[in-house]
Amino acid sequence: MSKRKKQRGIRRNPPPSPPSPRRARWIAGGAAALLLVAAVAAVIGRSATTSTPAAVASGGEVGVERLVGRWVRPDGGYVLEIRNMQVDGRMEAAYLNPRSIKVSRAEWKRDGGAVRLFVELRDSNYPGSTYSLRYLADQDRLVGAYFQAVQGQTFDVEFVRKK
Repeated sequence: MSKRKKQRGIRRNPPPSPPSPRRARWIAGGAAALLLVAAVAAVIGRSATTSTPAAVASGGEVGVERLVGRWVRPDGGYVLEIRNMQVDGRMEAAYLNPRSIKVSRAEWKRDGGAVRLFVELRDSNYPGSTYSLRYLADQDRLVGAYFQAVQGQTFDVEFVRKK
């Protein structure tokens, strides 16, 4: 085989050329846009919810994000799970007895220095039963009243943080 045929069989790739200035601008612009979108999403996510742990907000008020977690009623094992507390007073919550009971409404508000919660249940055997609770920061407990709609009775209750 001649040298010429041998050389034809060997293909040499030319070294990669640097991206053209136009392409480099597109790449840099795309990366910058992606970073900007991620930063905006992060800021919007933080302002829409308050789910990062903090002990006390400015002014000595309890930070509502401190209430996020699982709370259990010692007298029966009922679980109130607070998943998210939004700045507008809405709250995402679940209630378990031991199966999941539909939470139709969950809200929180500040009343002076206290944080108050309201949870309404709408499910079988829970036709509008409600919890009206107050957070005791110094004891890390939720205390208040449970209105049992089927019986039309109100009971004093407390929830402790589930560890």
